[in-house]
Order: sequence, then C-alpha cells, then structure tokens
Amino acid sequence: MLVTWRYKYRNSIMDRIDPRARWIFSCAFLISCTMFWDARFLIFFFIIAVVWYTFGRTKWKETRRGWLLVSVMLFSMIVINTLITGGGAGGVVPPGGHEVWTQGFTIPWVNWHIHFGLTAERLWFAICQLLRLGGISAIFVLIPYTMDSRSYGATFHGLGMPDRFAYTMELSFRFIPTLAQDSAATLDAQKARGYEIEKVKGGLFRKILRIAPLIVPITMNSIVASEDVANAMDLRCFGQYKRTWLFELKFHWWDIILIIFSALMLIGSAVAAYGFKMGNFWIPESFINMLIG
Repeated sequence: MLVTWRYKYRNSIMDRIDPRARWIFSCAFLISCTMFWDARFLIFFFIIAVVWYTFGRTKWKETRRGWLLVSVMLFSMIVINTLITGGGAGGVVPPGGHEVWTQGFTIPWVNWHIHFGLTAERLWFAICQLLRLGGISAIFVLIPYTMDSRSYGATFHGLGMPDRFAYTMELSFRFIPTLAQDSAATLDAQKARGYEIEKVKGGLFRKILRIAPLIVPITMNSIVASEDVANAMDLRCFGQYKRTWLFELKFHWWDIILIIFSALMLIGSAVAAYGFKMGNFWIPESFINMLIG
C-alpha cells in the first residue's frame, strides 16, 4: 500500500495555486538563485522564499523533520566544508583574504595548535551560502506538506512529461513515507517477538548484525512492493497509449500571473548575471573592518 506525506488542506493561498504553477515557480526560483553569489541579490531571493513559505501556513511540528534534514545538509556544507576546511569556497572566493583568527588556539593536554586560517571572505561566503540554500530549501520543503498527493502524477503530466515519467515521479514522492511506514510496522513486529533495538551494543560489525532483523525485512518488502507495482502497471498496459488522470487541474488567473512572474524572474536573472556580469561574489568593506578592526 502506498502512503504519502502528511498533507492536509489548510485553506491557505498555497492550496489555491495550481501545482503546475507551483513547480514552474520553484524551478525558476532554483535556477535564478543559483546564478548569484552576491548577498544583495541573495537577500532579495531569500525574502521571496520567506514570503512564499508563509503562504503554506504550515506548523513547525509538521515540517521539523524536513528542516532537520536541511539543517544537517547546511551544517556539513557551511560549517565543515566552508568555515573549517575552506573547500566549499574554492572557485568563488578569491585566494588569500583578510584572516580573522590569526593566532588560532592550542589544546593543552595534547599540545596541539590548531590554526583554521579563517578569513573574512570565507565567513561572508558562508553567510551567502546560508541565504542561498536557506531560500531554496524553504521553497522545496513546503511541497510535500502542502501539495495534494493525488496531484503529483497529474502535475507532471500537465507539464508535458510522458506518463511513465509522471508516474515515476509520483512513486518517488511516495517512496520515503511508504518506507517509513514499513519501518515502523517491522519494528513493532520485531519488538513483539522480543527484539530490543535499545540494547544494540558492541563493535561496528556486531551492531550491523544486530540490526539485521530490521534491515532485511524492510529491504525485501521494498523490493517486493516495487515488483508488485511494476507488474500491475504492465498488466494494465501502462505507457502503451495515452492515459487519463482522475485528478484534474485547471489554471486560474492568479496561476497565470505566477507563471509570468516566474518567467520574468528567470529572464531578468539571466540578463543580470550573463548580460551585465552582475551577481559575482562581493563582500562589503564594513564587514571586513568590523572583523579585522
């Protein structure tokens, strides 16, 4: 049985927007935002993302797991890859720069001296990353919680994609919640048989062997379920001729306005970035003076 994300109708602005218009805006926003590293442009996109996110009227307890995943991604990309190692700033931030913490620090009990070489440019680049990735995340995190699960296939079909691709995308969106439901059911069944996940101890290989009663049934159920879906689609000759969708979509005047705005945003961003060479990495002198003194 296929399940979906915890969507519910909230009588919000997002519920009235056609899903096709939402995807067009989201993709246009993604492409436009990735053209810039200038914080002045990124702040503009970040404000748009915040306003868009508020249209969904979602609560924190509904989306906290999605934001937890985003937080892990942001931490690894910004804190580790940019501030600590500096690898994420390569090719964008000019080499050298104004070093912020020149003395570093020493771990006394092992007599290790750690010197990050953190510069004001890398720190400002981290802020730009936060604006860029935070805005993109706010746009896409909202989709599974505010889009009717029945509309996934019809949406991609309405965007001109083949039926096979449209239904594949629908199954992809349903995969994670379906896997979560199978995991919960398997865990309950194994606990009823005396399995204690809380007492998994020992080395790495011992822990892997101890969680096998969970991993093996979940993996096998996923494979069997995918084969059942594939066989059911083949028996119904799916993809052999044009299909119809029970869930119908219809554009309204506000959807047309949103699509026009998305097109103008994308074209304007391309002209600014490639025509006028705007949006490259920039750091204000006041930020350097505040850190360096």
